[in-house]
Amino acid sequence: MNYDRSNEYLYIDDYRSPLNLRALFSDTSKEFCSAAYSGSTQLVAFRFRTGKDNVERVHIIINGVRQLMEKDSGDKLFDYYFLEIPQGKEEVNYYFEINSGEVIVFYNHMGASMELQSDYNFIFFPEFQIPKWAKGAVFYQIYVDRFFNGDPDNDVVDREYHYIGDKIKKVTDWNKYPDVMGVREFYGGDLLGVMNKLDYLQFLGIDAIYFNPIFVSPSNHKYDIQDYDYVDPHFGEIVTKEGNPLPQDEYNNGQASLYINRVTKKENLEASNKLFIRLVEEAHARGIKVILDGVFNHCGSFNKWLDRERIYEGQEGYEKGAYIHGDSPYRSYFKFREDKWPYNGSYDGWWGHDTLPKLNYEESERLYNYMMYIARKWVSPPFNADGWRLDVAADLGQSNEFNHIFWKDFRKNVKEANPNAIIIAEHYGNPNSWLKGDEWDTVMNYDAFMEPVSWFLTGMEKHSDEFKEDLLGNSEYFIWAMNHNMSKFGRASLEISMNEISNHDHSRFLTRTNGRAGRTNSLGPKAAEENVSKGILKEAVILQMTWPGAPTIYYGDEAGLCGWTDPDNRRTYPWGREDTDLINFHKDIIGIHKSFEALKTGALKFLAHQYNFISYGRFDHKDKIVAAINNNHHEITVTIPVWEIGIGDGENMVRLIKTNEIGYDLSEELYTVEGGKIVITMESVSGVILKI
Repeated sequence: MNYDRSNEYLYIDDYRSPLNLRALFSDTSKEFCSAAYSGSTQLVAFRFRTGKDNVERVHIIINGVRQLMEKDSGDKLFDYYFLEIPQGKEEVNYYFEINSGEVIVFYNHMGASMELQSDYNFIFFPEFQIPKWAKGAVFYQIYVDRFFNGDPDNDVVDREYHYIGDKIKKVTDWNKYPDVMGVREFYGGDLLGVMNKLDYLQFLGIDAIYFNPIFVSPSNHKYDIQDYDYVDPHFGEIVTKEGNPLPQDEYNNGQASLYINRVTKKENLEASNKLFIRLVEEAHARGIKVILDGVFNHCGSFNKWLDRERIYEGQEGYEKGAYIHGDSPYRSYFKFREDKWPYNGSYDGWWGHDTLPKLNYEESERLYNYMMYIARKWVSPPFNADGWRLDVAADLGQSNEFNHIFWKDFRKNVKEANPNAIIIAEHYGNPNSWLKGDEWDTVMNYDAFMEPVSWFLTGMEKHSDEFKEDLLGNSEYFIWAMNHNMSKFGRASLEISMNEISNHDHSRFLTRTNGRAGRTNSLGPKAAEENVSKGILKEAVILQMTWPGAPTIYYGDEAGLCGWTDPDNRRTYPWGREDTDLINFHKDIIGIHKSFEALKTGALKFLAHQYNFISYGRFDHKDKIVAAINNNHHEITVTIPVWEIGIGDGENMVRLIKTNEIGYDLSEELYTVEGGKIVITMESVSGVILKI
């Protein structure tokens, strides 16, 4: 269900189901207001509202069958049409048809149109169940190595092992910029550090932590997993400390006895898992969920199943790796192109990277079943994680057909183990084929949030690789992009989509506000901090906190952290150097977001817009809220037609927050509705949130 025309609100007496969706739209000559669907296991109730003038008939066409809707009520602004149909288990495809004299207007995801574009019809899946806690939940993403060092005893040491061309090193200056080849350097952040900062996260008001991978891995990003069963002791706890780093002239990791003992000894692995259990318990005690990052498409060349680095070779309790021996029990886990053991490096790597061997599920039932076990394990007692984020989820498998088979089974296993666990996929492009209720719950919302927001407010591509002047401030493109891309979601998935402005794969949003294309290797890290605009950042956060979905903060964004794309976006959290005004702003606007159900599950309706200015409403049966963004570098006075979200003449709207380049203001200011509109003067580079 496209959120720009849908609204959920409670009907206690009218219908058997508590879910009713309502939507508003208009064109240049008439105003219509439409309801989408309301569902239970027995019935679907459609309630459609239109402008009071000139509407003669309203039909709904459901799976190709036209049915007349009856007008059953009305108010000062709208008439309401109703139809109730039996609900089955199959997908429901529908749109509306409105007759006014000889004029026929169609209505679907793209609004009111004289021509039907059937690709944008509404679709919903009656049996699609999502975790209710995730609707509008505020997520906080943590890249563990760069958040906080709570246990110096588990830090890597210089030359502990060799990784991608050189030996790894420990960074002793927490505030140092990441190297251009920053994958081999470690700052010491760990899970105990996160535990030590849970009070801070609770102060912000977040609902869930999303961790980048925490399982055993040689990199600081840990997307090259070495052991899926255990938390990396460098993030957890190291009990057994014997061994030595590699000598200066040694590059064979089979001689890296300190690393081998740290990551293969069961005492260290079990202690690290126990620390994770404690972290989840303490987070849950504060009402904070914990989401893990699952890398199931590929593993790492250090992985115990492959053992290209010969770390597990000869270690007690470990089978022979598939790189080591042709008769390894893990040989079928990988696709080898040649039969040339021992030490066979001819396996397939993801995108050709031999450090990221692609997992060969189609030819290994054992691997397939084991990953289903892992899917269940971490969302079950005693670990009790609250869901998975899936790395490069659409790439898994050798075919699209198998990919869907895998994720269907994955969902069954996860939901049977923990029905309230969430499944969020990393995905670029149309996610529709995975969002039918039997695979993913939702996606990281690049196409229908991060990208349009970045283009509109900064003119910058999300990696800071390109500036497009024609998209900066282009409200027409912003509205089209949002409508088009949101139409690829069902309502359930959109409500919990991960709405980020920054993350570990893209430049920091605050850096994008300088309008400068570049990377750390071309311009240097200092340039990422120059000529940035905190006012534009606050505009983006207003969008985050008032848009359908789950607003997701990348650690440090709330403290003013800058950075080009990977690896510069993985700077350390600036403890002791935080921008406290920005932190307080995030705390207060998160509080506003959490105070109104309309900002979590309500309708969204675009209102007035022009160059560098947008306004829209979020509304339900209880609250009607308007957000407005002035991205111009000058003051403007605008008229906003708030009647379109059901606000009548004589009613007052009160300002909840105002932001600008300097700071933000929580003082109230009243605006009276006249002629169905309010007139508001907005400062340069500012945003406001108003409520009735």
